[in-house]
Amino acid sequence: MTIKLYCFGESGNAYKAALPLELSGLAWEAAYVDFFNGASRTEEFLEINVMGEVPALVDGDLTLTQSGAIQAYISEKSGKFAGETPEEEREVLRWVLWDNHKLSSQAGMTRFLMNFLPENKRPQEVIAFSQGRLRNAYKTLNAALEGRDWLVGNSPTNADFSCCGYLFYPEPFGFDRTAWPHIDAWLSRIEALPGYKHPYDLMPGSPADRA
Repeated sequence: MTIKLYCFGESGNAYKAALPLELSGLAWEAAYVDFFNGASRTEEFLEINVMGEVPALVDGDLTLTQSGAIQAYISEKSGKFAGETPEEEREVLRWVLWDNHKLSSQAGMTRFLMNFLPENKRPQEVIAFSQGRLRNAYKTLNAALEGRDWLVGNSPTNADFSCCGYLFYPEPFGFDRTAWPHIDAWLSRIEALPGYKHPYDLMPGSPADRA
């Protein structure tokens, strides 16, 4: 049975699920959620995810939400991306939790405030505060990647797919990958993985569609 991932291209959290799905070799399809026209708040979608968020994964009778849980299920089903040893598995989980708290949460909000709100409603003090927190997260990630190809072990894991979730997007939110050489090289390695796709190529929906 084909896995269905409810998502839209502009969601970095959805990309954190879609990218490992694509690279895993599992059969899956994207189900577009028209977020900007309120589709995630409809009764139909709330039956899938009561939280009104993407991503949501449906595989037969199983429904999962939250990107980290979906990543863990992809690993369970494909045997990939979880780490090779119990120690690596714990380290992957540590990075997924760190990303959700320190990196993606700030990047997603800042990108939304800077690009998807009307210009006269963008809270500049909040944006500046969030960008300061993001700089600290970039420092942590850049330092962790010095001398390493991947965050955990010798191959890509969910730690990488979680932490890269927002960093491929072109909209400005205070991230310049060339300013962080170890992050830049790591992102290039992810882009070089067989089957890699940019979020706007992997999932339906982009700013160009709404222009």
